This record gives sequence, C-alpha cells and structure tokens, in this order.
Amino acid sequence: MSLAKGELRPLVVLLTVIFLNIAGFGLVIPLLPFFGEAFHAPAWQITLLFSMFSAGQFLGEPFWGRLSDRIGRRPVLITTIAIAALLYFALAFSPNIMVALVARFAGGFFSGNISTLQSSMADITPPQQRAARMGLIGGAFSAGFMMGPAIGGLLAQPERGALGFQLPLFLAAACGLASALAVLLVVRETSPKTDAPRVAARHRLREAFRHPVISRVIPISFITISGFAGTESIFGLWTEARFGWGPRQIGVAFMLIGALGVFCQGFLTGRLVRRHGEILVISSGLTLMFVGMLTQCFAPVWEVAVVGFSLICIGQSISFPNLSGLISRSAPPGRQGEMLGLNMSSNSLARIGGPIYAGQLFSLISPGAPYILAAVLLVVAFGVAMRLRREVPLIT
Repeated sequence: MSLAKGELRPLVVLLTVIFLNIAGFGLVIPLLPFFGEAFHAPAWQITLLFSMFSAGQFLGEPFWGRLSDRIGRRPVLITTIAIAALLYFALAFSPNIMVALVARFAGGFFSGNISTLQSSMADITPPQQRAARMGLIGGAFSAGFMMGPAIGGLLAQPERGALGFQLPLFLAAACGLASALAVLLVVRETSPKTDAPRVAARHRLREAFRHPVISRVIPISFITISGFAGTESIFGLWTEARFGWGPRQIGVAFMLIGALGVFCQGFLTGRLVRRHGEILVISSGLTLMFVGMLTQCFAPVWEVAVVGFSLICIGQSISFPNLSGLISRSAPPGRQGEMLGLNMSSNSLARIGGPIYAGQLFSLISPGAPYILAAVLLVVAFGVAMRLRREVPLIT
C-alpha cells in the first residue's frame, strides 16, 4: 500500500493515538472478572461490567460521530479521550460494584469515539484503500491489546482485593491522557465543519436500513459481535473454571492474541482484500470464528483452547475491518462519521446483550454454553454475508 508524500505523518499520528488509547483499555479488560470478584459479585454482575461500558458506547457512538461531522474530528477526540481517561480513576476508587458499574457506563459513553477515529482515517484515505486502512486501525488496536493485558496482568494484585487493581487502572488513565495530549499537540483537523441540516434519528435509521450495503453490513456486525462479546466477557471465568487460570495467565494469553491480531490486521487483511475482495474475506473470517468457537468450547487442555481462541482472533481480524470499510465507502458524502457511528452503536448494543446472556448461560447451563450460541450466531451472520455479495459491486 503506497503512501502519498503528505499522508505518512497524519497516518502515523492517528495510529499512535489509537495504540495509546487501546493500550489503556486493554489494561483493564482481562482484569474485570477478577475486579468484580473482589467485590464478591456474582457472574451476572461481573458480566454487567462489560455490558454497562457497551451501553455507554451505544449512546456515545452516534452522538460523537454525528458531532464530529459538524464541528470536526479533533475537538471531539480531545474531549472524549481525556474524560474517558479520568473515569479510569473513578473506577479505581470505586467502593462497591454499583459505583463501578456507573463508572463503566460513563467511561463507555466517552469512549464511544471509535467511529470518529475511523472517520479521521477515512478522511485521509482514498475510497479504494479504506478496507486496508481499517485493517491498519485494527492492527493498532491489536498492538494495544497485546501490550495492555500483559502489563495489566503483571501489575494486578488480586490478593489485595479491589485495591490490587488500582495500579493497572492508574496506568490505563495515564495512557488515555497521553493519547489526548498527542491529539492536542500534533493532530490536525481532517474534516471541514459542515452545516448540513440535522436529520431525525428515525430518518437516519430508515436511510441506513434501506441502503443495499449498509442494511446488510450492520446486521452482520451486530450478530457476530453479540456472540463474540459474550464469550469475551466470560473468558476469564471460563479459563478459571476449566484450567484454574488467574490474571497473569489471561494477560499473557491476550498479549499473544494481540500479537496475532497485529500481524493479521496490519499485514494480512489488506493483501487478502486486494486479491480476493471484501465478501470472500468476510465470509472466510466468519468461518474461522465458527471453527474457533467450537474448538475452544470442547478443548480438553489449555493448549487446544488457545488454538481455538487464535482462530477466533484471526477470523475477527480479517473480517471486521472490511465491514467498516464497506460502510465508509457506501456512506453519503459528509456523513461518514454518522454512518460509522450508527454501525458502532449497533456493535455497542450487541456488546450490551452479549455479556448479559453469556453470564446467564455460564451460570445456569454450563461454562461452554456461550460458545455454542456464538457459533450458531456466526452461521446466521454467514448467511447474511452471502446475500451481501450481489450488492458490493454497486460501490466498487
């Protein structure tokens, strides 16, 4: 993927901001099950720590995405990243699980800026290269997840109860503040302000779900992420129940999976798309996730479980950037942030429900039940992807 002379600096800066932001986020994710256990919370409340964050994102993504179309990406990114970082401090000093849930909800609302970051990348990217550039964003995400969980697992001291998780949370806040500072100092505005008239929410939804491409991409994302988020939220509890893992082992596992994601999204995805097209890559990714879910669910030893988790990671890494790229290419002019925000809001809605039902299935049926349901959902998503095949040439 060649770069014009003026493209390299803004590209590197945006990827650095994403890395710092997600490294802080990644510090926290694998620790949440054990953080919840420190408050003696049951499994359903622990998975709510994931759902409440997603509920905040559900509200934040369309709001911040639409606002970034109107006033520019830069002020939205500075505000949201800085406040989300400060909310990690609020989480660190939570006296009980209820306060922690409120802090997670607020943190999710101000972390609902992924569509704004994606829009910033799309602003500086030719349409035909957007799927590959979304892969670079995914690579930066994966690099953050590679570093964050490993460091968080090493710094956590679960034997001290909730206080044992303060240091990782402080570091997560520091990463967020560093990311906001980077935007303030070196990121230039990528999108001009627009005076386009506001469109009522019901009209935005009607327009999106009448579009031949967006109307299919959003359901694929929703269905897939619902299952993935459910299994992600109970991964710590599942590995603890099956193999006796703790924060350190889970942190290392996330680090290895993050490294795999960096390779897939930063190097592999763009090459696959150029050779085979978005739909084949998306459907292949969904197939790999399906196989990975079943492999992990029925793994007799932890080594096989890691293979299954790796297949899930590869499938997600090659399919999700293409979904975002298709929306970016097919969005009406001047409304990329809005349409990407709608997609991210849909994803957040899936992340609300996924952990809730996964916690119930884990507690009431069996630890492997969430993986079985996720595999079934992936079959449905694959069917929708096949229907999308005939529509994609309309925007190439």
